[in-house]
Amino acid sequence: MLAYDILFKTIEELVLHHSPSGVEEEIDRLLLDRLRSFGLETWQDRAGNIIAKIPGRDSQRSIAITGHKDEIGAIVKSIDENGCLQVRRLGGSFPWVYGEGVVDILGDKATISGILSFGSRHVSHESPQKAQQDNAPLRWEDAWVETKRSMTELAEVGVRPGSRVVVGKHRKRPIRLKDHIASYTLDNKASVAILLALAEYLQDPGVDIYLVASAKEEVGAIGALFFTQNQPLDALIALEICPLSSEYPIADGEAPVLLSQDSYGIYDEKLNDELRKVAQKEEIPLQLAAISGFGSDASIAMKFGHVARAACLGFPTQNTHGYEIAHLGAIANCITLLKTFCQTS
Repeated sequence: MLAYDILFKTIEELVLHHSPSGVEEEIDRLLLDRLRSFGLETWQDRAGNIIAKIPGRDSQRSIAITGHKDEIGAIVKSIDENGCLQVRRLGGSFPWVYGEGVVDILGDKATISGILSFGSRHVSHESPQKAQQDNAPLRWEDAWVETKRSMTELAEVGVRPGSRVVVGKHRKRPIRLKDHIASYTLDNKASVAILLALAEYLQDPGVDIYLVASAKEEVGAIGALFFTQNQPLDALIALEICPLSSEYPIADGEAPVLLSQDSYGIYDEKLNDELRKVAQKEEIPLQLAAISGFGSDASIAMKFGHVARAACLGFPTQNTHGYEIAHLGAIANCITLLKTFCQTS
């Protein structure tokens, strides 16, 4: 099992590389360098996916394992004459999750800081902010980003409608809670850390293995759909977070989660059975669940007929799409399970 300290440091490095959907170049550079350092054939396709191939004993068959590299955030809708940005959600983000504070705005020429703002608290019913204090949910339409820059200054660094906005890096740095890691964007940087561990330690798999850090998953699994449309596969396994909630039979701890169903449909029972047998062989506790309000590269690709067999393996996570908390042991067990599965497939 990969040491927790090493796993934590890898996830921390990934988290501190911004990658809002569609503007993922910062993490792309890191992943290309890291995967090539393992001596693997590595490339980036036209959809922005980062792919590494590990040749197998049977080159006529292939399995892909995906972990999406993009993160949720916000996108600039408009800019007023005072340099105030109106923003809207990018993926499943909510302004109240982030709270007022520093955000990074990714301009075309430079990244600058701004403050996600909701307005003053010391107000009466005459101010629109009063509704958020009393009885109305805080929406992106009620929030804005203060830059204190002129429209000319913003234009000089390439901030425009369409620019991406993410939590400031100093707010994203993970912390340890004993054997847990807590951070923004564990969805899905922790899964990318699993891909990197497989790239480093997986040798002589039974079939060709494609490790895919997929692009633009949070806005429709765009990268995975492109890859699976162009690369014939025997199976696809998506790595994901799995929500801890009273409505699901998922417990916090070291046990990964294998899904049978999500919002996009059912997963392949035969493939799930193969993964369950590997978990039993490796004495890895495995939780089983069917969840809603959720989708993965795998379920979406199978729904559209790009792959015949798909599975989703995840790790229990608190506060999904927020300041997430996950047990490092569950992430490490995903590595062990998939390493054995690939070597025996």
